[in-house]
Amino acid sequence: MKKLKKVLLVLLSLLVIITISLIVYGFYLKPKYEGQLQLKNIQKETTVYFDEFGVPHIYANSSKDAMEALGYVHAQDRLWQMELMRRIAPGRLSEIFGSVALKNDKFFAGLGIEEASVKAIAALNKNSASYQLTMAYLDGINQYLDEGKTPIEFSLVGVKKQKFTIKDVYNIFGYMSFSFAMAQKSDPLLTDIRNKYGMEYLKDFGIDGSFNTTRIKNAKEKPQQYSAIAKSIASLLDQSPIPPFVGSNSWVIAPKKTKNGKVIFANDPHIGFSQPGTWYEAHLITPDFELYGCYLAGTPYPLLGHNREYAYGLTMFENDDIDLYQEENNPTDGNVYRTPNGFSRYEVRKKIIKVKDSTDVVLNVKVTRHGPIMNDLIDGLNKKKPVAMSWIYTQQPIQILDAVYMLSHAKSKTDFHKGVALIAAPGLNVMYGDAKGNVAWWATGKLYKHNEGVNTNFILDGASGKDDITEYLDFSKNPSAENPNWNYVYSANNQPEPIDGFLYPGYYLPEDRAKRITQLLDPKSNWDKESVSKMIFDNTSLITPQVLSNLFSSVNYNALSDNEKEAITILKSWKGSNNLNDVAPTIYNKWIYFYLKNTFEDELGKVGFKQFLGTHIMKQIVAKQMANANSLWWDNITSKNIEETRKQILSQSFKEAVISLEKQLGNSVPAWTWNKVHVLEHQHPLGKVSALRRIFNVGPFEVSGSNEVINNQFFDYTDEANYVVKGGPSTRRIIDFSDIENSWSILPTGQSGNPLSSHYSDQAELYNAGKFRKMKLNKDEIVRTSTKLVFVPYKN
Repeated sequence: MKKLKKVLLVLLSLLVIITISLIVYGFYLKPKYEGQLQLKNIQKETTVYFDEFGVPHIYANSSKDAMEALGYVHAQDRLWQMELMRRIAPGRLSEIFGSVALKNDKFFAGLGIEEASVKAIAALNKNSASYQLTMAYLDGINQYLDEGKTPIEFSLVGVKKQKFTIKDVYNIFGYMSFSFAMAQKSDPLLTDIRNKYGMEYLKDFGIDGSFNTTRIKNAKEKPQQYSAIAKSIASLLDQSPIPPFVGSNSWVIAPKKTKNGKVIFANDPHIGFSQPGTWYEAHLITPDFELYGCYLAGTPYPLLGHNREYAYGLTMFENDDIDLYQEENNPTDGNVYRTPNGFSRYEVRKKIIKVKDSTDVVLNVKVTRHGPIMNDLIDGLNKKKPVAMSWIYTQQPIQILDAVYMLSHAKSKTDFHKGVALIAAPGLNVMYGDAKGNVAWWATGKLYKHNEGVNTNFILDGASGKDDITEYLDFSKNPSAENPNWNYVYSANNQPEPIDGFLYPGYYLPEDRAKRITQLLDPKSNWDKESVSKMIFDNTSLITPQVLSNLFSSVNYNALSDNEKEAITILKSWKGSNNLNDVAPTIYNKWIYFYLKNTFEDELGKVGFKQFLGTHIMKQIVAKQMANANSLWWDNITSKNIEETRKQILSQSFKEAVISLEKQLGNSVPAWTWNKVHVLEHQHPLGKVSALRRIFNVGPFEVSGSNEVINNQFFDYTDEANYVVKGGPSTRRIIDFSDIENSWSILPTGQSGNPLSSHYSDQAELYNAGKFRKMKLNKDEIVRTSTKLVFVPYKN
């Protein structure tokens, strides 16, 4: 008994020692939010106030000192995220994750982002303010890398620290730009459908832009199967540790429509959810400059920002800036391909990918006049039938660093416009409002034309030259609106109106959100911050009640079970809301899944159908195709001597939906509430390991919202028990120029990427409830409510 007591006492002592050690270690690794530190290269003392949500307010004597401090504090909260971001474009994830990341690395290394970055950097003016301040920001990151605490992820994964360079900044912008693109997901799938079934099957897809009837108004002031491309690239982006950009909302209300006679600016970019989240907020103040911005990890200038004079933000334009070309090899020499002027030799780029705990992988990427050959970068394509990717980002001059510097340092609307014009890719809707009462929207991107009749929704002919780009448009031809007489500008990733009769091709999202935004904005002329905050969290779809009319017309009410009748009754009284206690969205989305499955899977196959569910085209097609009783897709091609009708498919799909919900949620239809199936968990790359999930992930949460409502908490259609939310508003911002010091923001989780920080997840509950916190500009309030970290010049 005494021996047992001694053993237990020893075990208890060890447990206490381990617990104390972990607490001490955790305290050591926490970010430093107060005290004093020496910082190299700053000229004078610089003070950082961290407010109650961990946002740094940096007071410096010069912009260079402010950027040094920004780099340091950004790194102490987001160094792990910075490390991942800089590794994607050059194909360096395998160095830390091993062969599991090899497919991702091969693809991105082959795209040519790194080569384009090197070329852009060589052309920079090293004496420019944008360059000098970028180098100061990088100095701050690198001092933290040398002297700060090593993130726990570095220790767990085994990351060797390396200095950050300006090439890392460009590579991060390059990855961001590719994640905006959509052609690689849709064009191969559409080409396969055309080749297998003919153009008649594509009439329901609206690829001529006819589905986009709610357009943003301008106001100037069988050959080879291609589905492997869509399948592989979509899978790579889904599995990436850094999520892609997806959509967004923004509206800027002119003074005539606001209660206080000042501009109100709202923006919520839609991005795949992750932990840490996309944006890091910081407020910089010097004697001649002030800006409150949202920064991507590892980048020196914010893509979203405001000060006392103006505000800006962005949504995705969704223009087509990628074309895929079928090239033609010389029959006797696979190193040569056909061009309009005869055969030409492939350029070959040799890339070496280092793989953790394995041998290096040598990648020889063939490059044509259009771009890199996809067959070398992804699995599943016939090596003898090369397909090249032509992407505006790598083919046009990259001036993204100067552009975002100008956006964040503009002295006037004219200055700001000059910055917007520098962005060749990605295509963005840049939204603007200012204290003088101006509102504006400009679409960025180097837009271009092909010969008449060339349909860029398909794989193009690379050999003849007839499908090549024929004209690049001047920026003055880009869609835009400045101070329109309807007194607001907006974007919801819907298609803009034609310019000079030319409707620019793209991968625009359905008009659901656009219709709802304009419906709410048009009649009201007394907008204030509170009413805008309700609008930005709006969960109502105007399109779903229209879609339901086709369901109701296809159902024989007398042949329904009791649960089916109750489900119909609930749907008939539904106004399109997607709140936590609503039952209708649970029924509706399950029915939509089975409708899509029973309509399209027989032609597309299981793999093709899954790819189809991940495209913008699928989102566009539901309302329009369902309304077409003569659609060729209704017939199930696998059933012999039977031609299915719309009524049969929709009725069958409804019954299958109800059966599925009964199995998943029980027989009480009123208990099928949206909160039970619509769930969100913010995933950290290491949170996929079950033992680490509780440490690194944030959630799970029951959340409101849905696909293509303003509160766009989007998910894949599925017959699984839950609709796992993949992404949504990466921030919600409301800037009110009548009360500029008290504008609002919210992040999905928190400011810090350090799981030991109190700001790792302290905004999550507010975000899920549609609430906000202040973006403080008033110094007295900032000082009163913050901790204080002082940087002093470095002493040798």
